[in-house]
Amino acid sequence: MAEVGIFVGTMYGNALLVAEEAETILGEMGHKATVYEDPELADWQKYQGQFALVVTSTTGQGDLPDSIVPLFQGLKDLGYQPEMRYGIIALGDSSYANFCGGGKLFDALLQEQSAKRVGDMLMIDAAEHPEPESESNPWVEHWGTLLG
Repeated sequence: MAEVGIFVGTMYGNALLVAEEAETILGEMGHKATVYEDPELADWQKYQGQFALVVTSTTGQGDLPDSIVPLFQGLKDLGYQPEMRYGIIALGDSSYANFCGGGKLFDALLQEQSAKRVGDMLMIDAAEHPEPESESNPWVEHWGTLLG
C-alpha cells in the first residue's frame, strides 16, 4: 500500500484533529501514514514519489498558520516536483474574504511545480461544520482508495 506524509498547518487544533483522524483511517486501509505537526522540507522530501496530504487551516487574513510556513517556504525553493502526488484538506470560515486561503495557496504552489493532485481539494467551512472531521473522514476514506 501507499506511504503518506500528512503535513499539518493548525492554529486552534482542528486541522491536527482532522490529520490524526486521517492517519487512523489510512492506517486501517493498509496505508502507512505519518502526521507531521510542525513540518519541514526534510519531512516532505521523505515522500518524493509517494503521497502527501496537506491539512491546513487559514488565518483570518487568508494566510497559512505559522506551523506550516517553513514547509511552504522550503517548497517554494525546491521547485519542480512532478513525481509528488498530493491531496489537500483546507479548513476555513466562509465569513472571511479569503475562505480556505491556506489550502488554496498550497494547491497553487504544488500545481505550479507540476505535482499531481489526487482527487479534489476538500474545503471545510467552520461556519457550517463545527466538527470538521465529520466532513473530512468520508473524504479521506475515498481518497485512500485512489492511492494506487
